[in-house]
Amino acid sequence: MNKTEILAHLPYSKPFLFVDDLSEINENGVTGTYTFDKDLDFYKGHFKDAPVTPGVILTETMAQIGLVCLGIYLSGSAEGGMPGHVMLTSTAIDFMKPVFPGEKVKVVAEKVYFRFKKLNCTVQMFNEAGEVVCKGTIAGMVTQKMNG
Repeated sequence: MNKTEILAHLPYSKPFLFVDDLSEINENGVTGTYTFDKDLDFYKGHFKDAPVTPGVILTETMAQIGLVCLGIYLSGSAEGGMPGHVMLTSTAIDFMKPVFPGEKVKVVAEKVYFRFKKLNCTVQMFNEAGEVVCKGTIAGMVTQKMNG
């Protein structure tokens, strides 16, 4: 399964799609990027006159790139199977630096394990200066594709 196919299988669309590109993906991990458009709605109220990207959105970005894209790749590659959906089950994220409107981030995830349809990854997000913005672990379950 290639990068274009993985992106096509993502169950998200704008304004809730937080993956622009996958630069690398294999059975051990994934690297991808996303640029936070300064006009995204949540910046209007988080925080007034000094907007920053909410931590929950940073976590979602890491989950979409570092867990969902990798889960689609792994489940679609397993014995030539069809890729499933990846449902987030747990996170443990530490936040170090803010991400501002218009900023591009890079997410690097490494697979810890993928067994019994559960994927666990260590994930780091970097800003354009190469500084760690946030890092932690994310886990999810690969499920059958939902109908509808």
